[in-house]
Amino acid sequence: MPATIRPVGYFYATVKDRPGEAYRLLARLAREEVNLLAFNAVPQGPAHTQLVIFPQEESALARVAESLGLVLTGPQNAFLIQGDDELGALVEVHEKLSDANINVYASNGVTDGNSAYGYVIYLRPQDFDEAVQVLGL
Repeated sequence: MPATIRPVGYFYATVKDRPGEAYRLLARLAREEVNLLAFNAVPQGPAHTQLVIFPQEESALARVAESLGLVLTGPQNAFLIQGDDELGALVEVHEKLSDANINVYASNGVTDGNSAYGYVIYLRPQDFDEAVQVLGL
């Protein structure tokens, strides 16, 4: 399977760093049938965590967040890349961006252990439109 690259919107919320914060949000999203493309939690100092949420449908996430009193920031733009896990799978994407002098300021990825991967690339907002063109999207 060739890699697929698509722009995706994401939101983030900062919550107190305590047990169950991500669980409560994820459980509620599941009950409300809000499908996520990706999810990440990142420490923000000693007392807070930033939940990064990539919904398939932004309005569904907004509805649930409002009912929970969760303040979302976004949408922000990123790229979701999915494909076959093979040596050098991400080289071409990074090469294209590098050649265009576009900086990837954050990324994360994971393989499924069965030959496929998912990868998220975060760019600065001012670079996003140019990256869409460079990547041929």
